[in-house]
Amino acid sequence: MSGPNYGPFAKPEREGPMNPVAIVTAASKGMGAAIARELHARGYQLALLARSDNLQEIAGETQALAVQGSVTALSDLERLVSQTLDRYGRIDAVVNHTGHPPKGDLLAIPDADWHAGLDVVLMNVVRMARLVTPVMEKASRGAIVNISTFAAFEPDADFPVSASLRAALGSFTKLYADRYAQVGIRMNNILPGFIDSLPEKADRKARIPMGRYGTVDEVAKTTAFLLSDDAAYITGQNILVDGGLVRGL
Repeated sequence: MSGPNYGPFAKPEREGPMNPVAIVTAASKGMGAAIARELHARGYQLALLARSDNLQEIAGETQALAVQGSVTALSDLERLVSQTLDRYGRIDAVVNHTGHPPKGDLLAIPDADWHAGLDVVLMNVVRMARLVTPVMEKASRGAIVNISTFAAFEPDADFPVSASLRAALGSFTKLYADRYAQVGIRMNNILPGFIDSLPEKADRKARIPMGRYGTVDEVAKTTAFLLSDDAAYITGQNILVDGGLVRGL
């Protein structure tokens, strides 16, 4: 009996540099750009996705492949994975970072915004996993980190779509981690608190035990750790990077 058909992206590794290859989405600014810079500094070869023209600047700085597109469009994710394999011949790591889903008063949020949030927060991870898992499975290793939010643990009325759907992302991550642990693929979530990629607000700052917003570099360093072999025994976890913001145990 023939093995499973993994489609066009399950290409064999080719001869070439052994530096690990990482995909980073929404990489043109904020946490995504900081993650790209951190991984570049650690020797990763990068493929970056974003809609903004600023992507070209980050790609030049990090010597990365730049693919302009949206995490909500399957065709753009397919182009990203295909071009990454064409250029590097492998994919060792993925960082699923996105923009912010719609906000609003809980029951005033229209159905269309909930569906848009589903694409931004959850389906981008599901679709990316479908594309890269066969590649990682052939290599018997891989690491995926999803940038989530503290509100997945402690729902915040300011972010109802994000809080609800990123709780679902936590469940998907655990299911995926359990399913693929034995073939050497890990998936974890990072749950940032209030980070300096957004304007600081006094009332939010007052909620943080450390008394300050986190930095994009702190998120980037945690991401790099979870992708590295130093985190080889960590999978299916939700790691808070929030300065003590979340009060629950």
